[in-house]
Amino acid sequence: MTSFRPAPAWLADAVFYQIYPQSFADSNGDGIGDFDGIAEHLDHLAWLGVNAVWLNPCFASPFGDAGYDVADYLAVAPRYGSNDDLAKLVDHAGRSGIRVLLDLVAGHTSDEHPWFKESANNPGDHRYIWAPEGPAGRPDGFVASPGSRPGAYLPNFFDFQPALNFGYAHENPAEPWRQPVDAEGPRANREALRTIMDHWLRLGLAGFRVDMASSLVKDDPGKAETSKLWTELRHWLDRTHPDAVLLSEWGEPEVSVPAGFHTDFFLQFGGPTDGLALRSLWSNGTGTVDLDWDPLDCFFDPSGRGSPRPFLEAWQQASAALGDSGFVSLPTANHDFSRLNCGPRTAEQLPAAFAFQLTWPTLPAIYYGDEIGMRYVPDLPDTEGSVLGPRYNRAGSRTPMQWDDTPNAGFSTSDHPYLPVDPAPDRPTVAAQRADERSLLHLVRRLIALRTTTPELGPGGSVEVLHAGYPFVYVRGGRYLVVVNPQQGQASHPLGGIRPGRALEASGVEIDGGTVTAQGFGYGIFEVDG
Repeated sequence: MTSFRPAPAWLADAVFYQIYPQSFADSNGDGIGDFDGIAEHLDHLAWLGVNAVWLNPCFASPFGDAGYDVADYLAVAPRYGSNDDLAKLVDHAGRSGIRVLLDLVAGHTSDEHPWFKESANNPGDHRYIWAPEGPAGRPDGFVASPGSRPGAYLPNFFDFQPALNFGYAHENPAEPWRQPVDAEGPRANREALRTIMDHWLRLGLAGFRVDMASSLVKDDPGKAETSKLWTELRHWLDRTHPDAVLLSEWGEPEVSVPAGFHTDFFLQFGGPTDGLALRSLWSNGTGTVDLDWDPLDCFFDPSGRGSPRPFLEAWQQASAALGDSGFVSLPTANHDFSRLNCGPRTAEQLPAAFAFQLTWPTLPAIYYGDEIGMRYVPDLPDTEGSVLGPRYNRAGSRTPMQWDDTPNAGFSTSDHPYLPVDPAPDRPTVAAQRADERSLLHLVRRLIALRTTTPELGPGGSVEVLHAGYPFVYVRGGRYLVVVNPQQGQASHPLGGIRPGRALEASGVEIDGGTVTAQGFGYGIFEVDG
């Protein structure tokens, strides 16, 4: 394993909170969230106990893909405010003990980026991947040139997102566009990544979550060349910004962290199992569903047909590969994946999910609004590229934050918010749950505080699994027993020699005669005696 500077000390204690900026808080009434809106609600995050926020892309963009089509990496989109507004947000957040990370789209740009406009009219430019059109037409997957340059370019996702050229792991004389990773274009793009990161880190940002981090070098089995690229960037980061961190959208921690990332997320995709670890926990076949996914019964489902074993096995494999070199992060959801409260999963099932997520030895990442149990809203219109398939509409996870019971749930005074607010009359709000100490919001706050003040519950504490089923039973750091029963039926398990003591958080869990019994959707965290 390549030797890197140890991760900054703050990362081990991080509780991440993901903000989709256009949906969080609108300060100026134009219907779109902005930096000032986020700043006005930092007190909510500080009260909740999160200490690191990452923002979905906020760079200048035509917003064909909600900002993942970047037109200028060094300027923020005017709809969010100015660069100065972002700087003020970062400063305000820092004074509240919250670090801010940006989302770096490393592998592609918008087709409106000046780099691409130049490349589309200059056959000598190699910042992107261009192929000639032969007698049989253009190569598969390539898009016709929009400029005077003949040929076609390779996109990374949507056609309007041309892939930046970081080279190919394997050259092929029959495909002369396959440049090596050390060619002029790939070298220029690696230097550009350093320039972009350096610019924002010098303004006080704490790091980056890197979009599609495994996509850079093409035809790269095992991601060996892509890993070398990130290793080079990590060494540069260690030298120049040692307190900054890199989080990857990769979904294969045993590859991405040794390559140079401080943390990788378990995602709904990634790795040889295509994201089975995360999907086996949360994905109940509703909301965002890729038709290529094999059907499965997730563990956090009333039916009781799921199992924590797919997640457990993936976590064990990743942990063995990482050692103390980095971390795995477990999100509640994200902007591309269903919220916890989706389809048949209801609000009463969410406390057990958070009891698990905030006591497992991963870095927790809370998707905005999940702390109050916001619902995935189905059947919304395609908005800024949200629809990816007949059952995969990401807009349902991107609806406005629900602050209170005023119009638009306190998100905006506009008659036309970015997306419709959840129309349910009983939709949860921050204000209502803040006033109710029995609410999910207060539970999440208490769980975060417990984790923050109890090292054994963090990523460095040991975990001993006593039962990988219903209920899921494990001991953290030899001192804390955790019991989680996500199904609707009662479940019991003998504790052997474990002697639970005081309950730190519990609902529907009883211990009698060396056996723990959890009612449906019950959970408990107990001190261990002796």
